This record gives sequence, structure tokens and C-alpha cells, in this order.
Amino acid sequence: MVSENPIGSLFTTFDNKIATVTFGHPASNSFPRELLDRLTAEFHNLSANPTITVIVIQSEGTGAFCAGASFDELLAVSDEGEGTQFFSGFAHLINAIRSCSKLVVGRIQGKAVGGGVGIACACDYTLATKNASIKLSELAIGIGPFVIEPVVSRKIGKTAMSEMTLAAEEWKSADWAVDKGLYASTFESIEALDIAITNFSAKLSSYNPDALIEMKNVLWDGTQDWEALLVERAAISGRLVLSDFTKKALSQFKK
Repeated sequence: MVSENPIGSLFTTFDNKIATVTFGHPASNSFPRELLDRLTAEFHNLSANPTITVIVIQSEGTGAFCAGASFDELLAVSDEGEGTQFFSGFAHLINAIRSCSKLVVGRIQGKAVGGGVGIACACDYTLATKNASIKLSELAIGIGPFVIEPVVSRKIGKTAMSEMTLAAEEWKSADWAVDKGLYASTFESIEALDIAITNFSAKLSSYNPDALIEMKNVLWDGTQDWEALLVERAAISGRLVLSDFTKKALSQFKK
């Protein structure tokens, strides 16, 4: 069941050395800025927690994993500063996952769009169901996946990133995502996915924690400039979201 809370929900559970972070929002698990900030803060907190070695990130319900940014909040942006600030939410979240001292496992039970794809790509290891198709629809609404491009390109390569971006209205299947390296494996049901997540996370958490930390550093080597880069990219989206093209496109989704 997906949260009915209009500002979304976020909670963390602990099992031995594993922390499971669950987010939810009634609009297909999309992200208003406040929920983005809360999730970012939670990753910083868990990074400093010496009792855990693995973080699982998941969303509520059996439908979409994450529909990306809140369209209502995008429509409310009135100047470039507000736009940059909003898109910086995803920049800060991706950087929090990237710089987190714990390995992050993604549980993707359903479709992911835009920023949801970025979150999946930011995970160190990602498992999904066969229903977890993906799409980067930003060009269709007059902006682009500028903030998440570095993390998506790092995961699936620039060519696949371009294919997704330019075919902005086309869903890519979970099998396509496996072939490109986004998902490690896919499963026929959520139940099978949960068993795999439990088993993999337990095995991972049994390894030497110092080795896991060093491995995390190695995996993200060369991304130290992202603290500035992703915010610079947010400014591009923040400017474009003010265009008449984007306002008109977003208004079609407003309830």
C-alpha cells in the first residue's frame, strides 16, 4: 500500500547490519522537495552509523518504484533560483548515496521514471522485477535529465543513456536494463525479488566491513567533482522549467 500522506512518507528499519529505507508518496512514489531532503538526510545519518554495513532502498506498494519529481512543485517554480533549488534536491540525494560509506542495494519493484531511474542507477547493486521498466521522459516536457545524466551514464554507458533520453516517450524493459547493466537480475514476482534482496543483503553484510568501505570508495572513484557538477546541471533544468513549452506540458498532468 502506498502512503496517502500528501508530503510522502519515509521510514527506516534495522535487521542486524542491514538498514532498509522505505519511501512513499500517493503520486506514484514521486518526490516533492521535502521528501527528497528527508531521504538525503537519512543517507547521511546512516553513513555515520557504525552498526550497519548495507542499506536497502525501496518504495512502498506494488506499483511504480518512483515517478521522479513532483509535477505540482515543478509547476509552482516561479524563477530560476527556485528551479535550481528544486532540481538540486536530486543532485544532493545522488551525492548522498554516492558518498555514503555503506553499500546501497536497490529494490525496484515497478516502473521508474526520470529521477527514479537516477536513484536506481545510484545504487551499488540493483535487483528488480520483470515489471520494472524505465523511462527518461524529460525531453518530452521541455527539460532534460541533466542532473541524473552522470549517474545514469556511469551505470549504463553514454550510448544507452542517449538512447533513453532521445526516445523520451519510450519505455525500456527490465530485460533491456539488465542487458545494459542497470539491474543485476530480475524476478517474476515481488515475492521472489524480496527473497533475493534478503539473501543478497545478508551475504553482503557478512563480509569484512572495512573491505566493504574500501570497495565503495573504489566503485565511485573519479566522481569527486559531482558535488559541484550536479548542482550546475540543476541550474540548467531550473532555467528550462520556466519555459512556456514546459509549463504547458506539465499542466496536462496537473489534477
